[in-house]
Amino acid sequence: MTVVLGADLGTSGLKLAALDLAGSVVAEAEAGYPVDRPQPGWAQTDVAVWRTALDDALAALAGRLGDRPVAALGVSGQMHGAVLVDGSGAALAPALLWPDRRAAAELQRWRELPEADRAALANPLAAGMTGPLLAWLVAHHPELVDRAAAVLLPKDAVRATLLPDADPAVTDRSDASATLLWDVPADGWSEPAIAAAGIDPGLLPAVRPGHTVAGTADLLGGPVPVVVGGADTPLALLAAGTRSGVQVNLGSGAQLLRPRVRPAAAPAPVVHCYADVEDGWYAMAALQNAGTAWTWVREVLGLDWADFAGCLAASPPGAGGVVFSPFLTGERGGVAGPDARGGWTGLSADTTRADLARAAMEGVACAVAAAADLLGLAEGDLVVLTGGGARDPGVQQLLADTLDRPVQHVQVRSASATGAAVLAARGVGLELVPQRASEPVMEPQRAADLAAVRERWSAAVG
Repeated sequence: MTVVLGADLGTSGLKLAALDLAGSVVAEAEAGYPVDRPQPGWAQTDVAVWRTALDDALAALAGRLGDRPVAALGVSGQMHGAVLVDGSGAALAPALLWPDRRAAAELQRWRELPEADRAALANPLAAGMTGPLLAWLVAHHPELVDRAAAVLLPKDAVRATLLPDADPAVTDRSDASATLLWDVPADGWSEPAIAAAGIDPGLLPAVRPGHTVAGTADLLGGPVPVVVGGADTPLALLAAGTRSGVQVNLGSGAQLLRPRVRPAAAPAPVVHCYADVEDGWYAMAALQNAGTAWTWVREVLGLDWADFAGCLAASPPGAGGVVFSPFLTGERGGVAGPDARGGWTGLSADTTRADLARAAMEGVACAVAAAADLLGLAEGDLVVLTGGGARDPGVQQLLADTLDRPVQHVQVRSASATGAAVLAARGVGLELVPQRASEPVMEPQRAADLAAVRERWSAAVG
């Protein structure tokens, strides 16, 4: 039986999924890798590390697929970042990643753009986006920029290693729109932003639909068409099938997505507006600290997940007056700024470990609710929950109460990789609809209690 492959290039690991044409994931493989942090605030990875991870995942998958023919491969990837490559697509230096803050000073160039040009970018400014990182490279490593034939996004750099005979300078609009070099209303590269970055416009890749076949690679013993692919967030949106309301993907961070929005120029936006992998747009409010904050709290308190989640029952709403700020690494803006930090407040001699854990759970839920407010969540909107952090029924109920909205957990295995496989199938003329497991809708039960928690949390975190 024919399968379609989807690879998801994450920040710290790669997932590879094989789906049959009925939409079922029939085999999966993963390979992890570290993020190199040679200086405080830097985050980078060699493209060769990513390619090795893909090769390892392919090798692991090969034995599970047997002699099934592979129809196509799609690649999903972490957004933002910058990879300088030569004319053959070979990386000239490590890929600079979205958590990287080395270009914080270069953001001033974007702040100084004429108001109309800045508004046309329709996105908050972040140092780890492609434009500011390029500006930093121009200032600190002009010799690399002079040698480069193109700047690629992470997934495009990995795809280029698979297709040495194809033009590497290709991306899709879902990734292009997240570079701070994209004119959102015009749906094309922004000349003023390119000038702010100080680069030749010829360095930017051509933009093609994500399902376009970019070339053919020799994979798993045969020729496999490889499509352009797309950014991980909209591909997860595609895999979950969310068409209205808000989707909350709760993992290490949290991404809140409102599909089918109309792009508009905004002078100082607090939420992102990105292109999806079809012909539309979605709004996103993102939190860097969600599951990562819970992991830190569990390590500090010495709790496994079951005991940590069990504290929702062991401590009442409000956690005895304890409030937790989850912003251990700061935020991009909107809900909190880059200098925000985490911690517990409201402690007393009566505070228990269960209170500390419950406050941590509530703190992330309150941050998600604050991000939802930025997206303009309407009364009665269904909130679709995805991601590993939302699997626990107690977490689902906490979010329903905190958001005061019905929530439904939708399980899609390897969501971004699955979305990449959907694009790959389209590229070779196949129709693939992922199988999804939709759990019952959870209605708010203690919304009034959590409204008081939210009010106290907002006052405490500022």
